Amino acid sequence: MAILGVAGASGFLAPGAVAASWGSGKDPYEIKPYGNVTLLHITDTHAQLLPVWWREPGTNIGTRQQHEWGVTPHLVGKWKLDYYGIKADTPEGYALSCLDFDAMAHKYGKIGGYAHIATLVKRYREQLGNRAILLDGGDAWQGSATSLWTKAEDMVGAQNLLKEDYFVGHWEFTYGADRVEYLLKHKLNAKFLSQNVFTIPWDEPVFDPYDIREINGRKVAIIGQSFPFTPIANPAYFIPKWSFGIHPQHMQKMVDECREKHHADVVVVLSHNGADVDKKMASQVHGIDIILGGHTHEIMGPKPVLINKTLIINTSTNGKFLARFDLDVGKGRLKGFRFYYLPILSNMIPADPEMSAYIEKVRAPYAEKLAEPLAVTESLLYRRDNFNGTFDQLICNALREEMDCEAAFSPGFRWGYTKLPGETITMEDVMGQTAITYPEVTVTEYTGAELKNVMEQVADNLFNPDPYYIQGGDMIRVGNIQYTFNPAETINKRITDLRVGGKMVHPSKKYKVAGWAAMQKVEGTPVWDIFSKWLKDKKTVRVDHRDNPVLTKNMKGNPGIAYPKEYDL
Repeated sequence: MAILGVAGASGFLAPGAVAASWGSGKDPYEIKPYGNVTLLHITDTHAQLLPVWWREPGTNIGTRQQHEWGVTPHLVGKWKLDYYGIKADTPEGYALSCLDFDAMAHKYGKIGGYAHIATLVKRYREQLGNRAILLDGGDAWQGSATSLWTKAEDMVGAQNLLKEDYFVGHWEFTYGADRVEYLLKHKLNAKFLSQNVFTIPWDEPVFDPYDIREINGRKVAIIGQSFPFTPIANPAYFIPKWSFGIHPQHMQKMVDECREKHHADVVVVLSHNGADVDKKMASQVHGIDIILGGHTHEIMGPKPVLINKTLIINTSTNGKFLARFDLDVGKGRLKGFRFYYLPILSNMIPADPEMSAYIEKVRAPYAEKLAEPLAVTESLLYRRDNFNGTFDQLICNALREEMDCEAAFSPGFRWGYTKLPGETITMEDVMGQTAITYPEVTVTEYTGAELKNVMEQVADNLFNPDPYYIQGGDMIRVGNIQYTFNPAETINKRITDLRVGGKMVHPSKKYKVAGWAAMQKVEGTPVWDIFSKWLKDKKTVRVDHRDNPVLTKNMKGNPGIAYPKEYDL
């Protein structure tokens, strides 16, 4: 920052502020304003209107050879806490890591919740006035039962109550182009921006690429970047007349247009690229001051990453954090900033009455169905990990047993919240892991060669050395499949010793595999029906074994692995 001539500072309010305030009656969210423009950022809330438990991943491996080790966001557990200088048994440590999660969750409570976010947003807006703008990085409309059943209208109402200013998308597009256009034109008050979505075949922009807002005599440019791989990561039939991509050259054109035509003093990109893609894009596109990132659910705070004079953050998921940039914007340049990464600890932030009333109203028609008890878990259930989470293991077990298959696949989605041991799994919790618009369960006969190819293709989406080929998400979840895995290898070479039920896979032999979330239109029973029936029959569930791979020894010591023994390291 000093080299760039920019005065910068960042942190959790002040070092240890939340920890020092816990139980003391002090207010850790008090921030003294700085500069003349404030950006507030949330992303990837995945339709969670209420507070939830959210466990950070135990694996988030960076593999760009050895030099990528220790680079954010590929840090987990103790590695991440040490990188930011945060102690484990603190509210900040709880928010940032997976360590001792069950005990920390009971101590510090649930995170997120729109009523708690609203309290903080309203507070800062009252403090700052019109200098504050709220930007939503997308994936707000998907991930819950009520968002699915209302076709996202419950979330649009919450966004309007928050008075969001700007929005980009990804999972939003899985409601289909017609529904997206209807909600954006007739319901949502925020301005939807995307410089990287074009019509087919005319190659015309579908949405406004950017907006210029004048704040305190300074021009702030906001450029939108929706998820570039939408028709690849999700079914293309939802948006058949729209094309997507990263389009760094067009991004450069938009930045130049904002600077030269509109005389923008600061340029901000609201992105749903994912952390690694944002980092590469920042290295190629000149003139971006700040990238507010999303998609990969990373914690990239309390220190922003600096690449090519661009500050980059990623603001987690499920409403876990609110990011705040206070900017000192001069004529034609960013002179200074203060950055704050604010954990939304629901026990510390009172719920906003207006938002609480709205949430209660919108959930009321579905309350009985949402609360339906299915089973009690004896294990910590979570999804987020590079490999099988415990919730995914249960889904795979259910698919195998209910569909009478020898193996199962489940998508490596990064959304889906956590349940603590002893809690009841309800229908709402099942929907919180499965609520998508293409939920049909399929049974497919794969040859051994096809089985390996499916897994290798997904692995390359996650571990390709070029970030522009990384689509986000995690490794495909497997049931009754065992393998050895080398993330640092190239495609078709990462998986060895592939087995089904402990027996070596034969390339030409056929295997009956259950799965869900097909990329083509298929008929079948929704996965939530199959999973909920299985849970009801079981009454009590626990996960004693996860079908995780054995990692090759070159991964030993990788700071993206919190519990190496789980992978035979």
